[in-house]
Amino acid sequence: MDSSTLLYNRLKTAEPFFLLAGPNVIESEEHILHMAKQIKAISSKLGLPLVFKSSFDKANRTSSKSFRGPGLAEGLKILERVKTTYDLPVITDVHETVQCEAVGRVADIIQIPAFLCRQTDLLVAAAKTGRIINIKKGQFCAPSVMVNSAEKIRMAGNENVMVCERGTMFGYNDLIVDPRNLEWLREANCPVVADITHSLQQPAGRKLEGGGVASGGLRELIPCIARTAVAVGVDGIFMEVHDDPLNAPVDGPTQWPLRHLEELLEELMAIARVSKGKKQFQIDLTPFRP
Repeated sequence: MDSSTLLYNRLKTAEPFFLLAGPNVIESEEHILHMAKQIKAISSKLGLPLVFKSSFDKANRTSSKSFRGPGLAEGLKILERVKTTYDLPVITDVHETVQCEAVGRVADIIQIPAFLCRQTDLLVAAAKTGRIINIKKGQFCAPSVMVNSAEKIRMAGNENVMVCERGTMFGYNDLIVDPRNLEWLREANCPVVADITHSLQQPAGRKLEGGGVASGGLRELIPCIARTAVAVGVDGIFMEVHDDPLNAPVDGPTQWPLRHLEELLEELMAIARVSKGKKQFQIDLTPFRP
């Protein structure tokens, strides 16, 4: 059995859930290695399977002035250092088909951004790497769309796919999380992940000094969304974590403080263990006779 399938099987059977976590974007090699070390220590202490997350290029930033990251070549070198230094699988995102082959040589999971969740050529190129594919549900999509997106991965010869809820547009500058989606996404017949940080974004909702806009966010509600997700019974939690979120160059308002990571995960694990969310409730509609 190949390494991707082994990891996929380990993640989809994880109890109470697996964790995809790390800073939004690679700021420097030093910072990424520091974050990987700290997050691994916490996840290992709690017994949660961890895949370390960070992006080499944030190609869909709201503002052209926003920090994007070190780029493909340098970013992959840094992620490779994370793998070899801390023996961690890594997940990162792609935005173009030409990136997939190189990313597939390093990343254990390739993430498809929400804006690109229906892009057939990108999905197929990612699938052909043989790596696990995590597809984020578009903010503009019904959960049923993910059935088709997951099927595109399988039709390209890759069974190792998962789908991720990251909120739905509610007006112009806000997202909401519909807990029903976490159940409906199971129709894709694969692990369901809840992105508990991006789902609290307020897209283009923050004005910048000197003009332009950037995304804001509601960090204080991350525990609320996270508690809901694990109670419903998701297979995995995706979250962006930072040791200094107020000074993070990208998505600071929705990155969870590293200092509170262990505390939040402990609570989520406790909720998940008492919930029966992963077991579909069997409703008996025959007439009730006391």
